[in-house]
Amino acid sequence: MKSKKDEKQFAVIGLGRFGSHIASNLYRMGYDVLAIDKNMDKVQDFSSEFTHVVQADTTDEKALRELGILNFDVVIVAIGEDIEANIMTTLQLKEIGVQYIVAAARSPLQIKVLEKIGADRVVAPERDMAQRVAYNLASTNVMDYIELSKEFSIAEITVPHAFVDKTLVESNIRAKYNINVVAIKRGEHVIVSPMPTEKLHEDDIVVVVGTNEHISGLENLK
Repeated sequence: MKSKKDEKQFAVIGLGRFGSHIASNLYRMGYDVLAIDKNMDKVQDFSSEFTHVVQADTTDEKALRELGILNFDVVIVAIGEDIEANIMTTLQLKEIGVQYIVAAARSPLQIKVLEKIGADRVVAPERDMAQRVAYNLASTNVMDYIELSKEFSIAEITVPHAFVDKTLVESNIRAKYNINVVAIKRGEHVIVSPMPTEKLHEDDIVVVVGTNEHISGLENLK
């Protein structure tokens, strides 16, 4: 029988592509997941996929309270096409005191509205994925790229040839490029918080954090 983790309980509202994938991944990781959708057909489609799957109108405060939504540590609002329902659900969750709300947005204006009404974190799945794919296509040595803010990002970059067989100190990445190396991926092995004396190998991938400008400078190195 699948063992459940005790640390957190998640509720996912909206079982479209983003919501169903988030719920599936959390459930596979061993967490209790309550999945909610207004559409009964979707509820039936996922009836055996998660801990609980229920049909409800989450813009209704009474319905949310009856679901025991306040018992969940994180509630993810993944309603996609119905922007009004997305915003109203987020507002209701905030007003009744949900601990942590993650809301998905599809436009810059929706992001601003969700932030203003109190979502603890706003994600834009389509924008973020498009950005990551664009970086992967535009730069041959960028393996992955995640924007942390308008100024800072985290990126996986193949080690530039100039740094091969040099230690982190010798490569002078932090001092010269104002970038912190937080991990080194070496095949299946990951070195977290590597020592300054760690030598970089030809096939290594460095996980770096820094400003977008500085990361761009590093990824252009040969």
